[in-house]
Amino acid sequence: MAGRLDGKRVVVTGAAQGIGLTIAEVFLAEGARLFLIDRDGDLLAREAERLRAAGGIVGHAAADITDAAAIEEAVAAATRKIGRPNALVNNAGVNVFSEPLDLSDADWQRCFDINLKGAWNCSRAVLPGLLEEGGGVILNIASTHAFTIIPHTFPYPVAKHALLGMTKALGLEYAGRGVRVNALAPGYVRTQKVVDYWNGFPDPAAAEAATMKLHPGGRIAAPEEIARAALFMVSDECPFMNATCLTVDGGMSVLHHP
Repeated sequence: MAGRLDGKRVVVTGAAQGIGLTIAEVFLAEGARLFLIDRDGDLLAREAERLRAAGGIVGHAAADITDAAAIEEAVAAATRKIGRPNALVNNAGVNVFSEPLDLSDADWQRCFDINLKGAWNCSRAVLPGLLEEGGGVILNIASTHAFTIIPHTFPYPVAKHALLGMTKALGLEYAGRGVRVNALAPGYVRTQKVVDYWNGFPDPAAAEAATMKLHPGGRIAAPEEIARAALFMVSDECPFMNATCLTVDGGMSVLHHP
């Protein structure tokens, strides 16, 4: 039986763990050829080998998305391994949370270098190939921080708002040439980073319960639920979806919290 991503040659960043790794697993099961990028080379190599052992074509390269030259080299390696990429998932990112006046210049720069410039470096590297191929898909993993504000999380939501702006700008720029550029905005997802966040409190169980109360359904997303949404957006099942953002947060961003 044909997979939903047959013929897709997909680059996924931040693919060594968490949402990125789950996206890779789901995409591989649906027939995609994959090229995975992460700056944690050892972990990436182990996971890429595990995915190859499960069947399918999987290449990988350790690279920092803030290094434009390294990303150009990684995309060239992807072309040699899986063929010219016709889809990109910009998943790599970093949480930088602060009160505005406590934020250092270095943390401001780190936030924007990874969450915005890094996504642009990867997009810029694959776009010429997408245009030569006559189309393709870029999917930016944003966040509900891209359109809501939580105090004391500065400047992360500023960068994610900007990522959403870049999504719209590129989507309109290249719509007439067959390239769709969209964003996916998860809320809380049960990744190791979120578990580590809860474990940083004196009472981790209470911290987890407080997070659940933020959601109308009383739970947060599993990584596979985000990956399944990404699958839809990268597939050919939504050819008229462009320059927009799909929110997958269980209704959290709609609920008014007193």
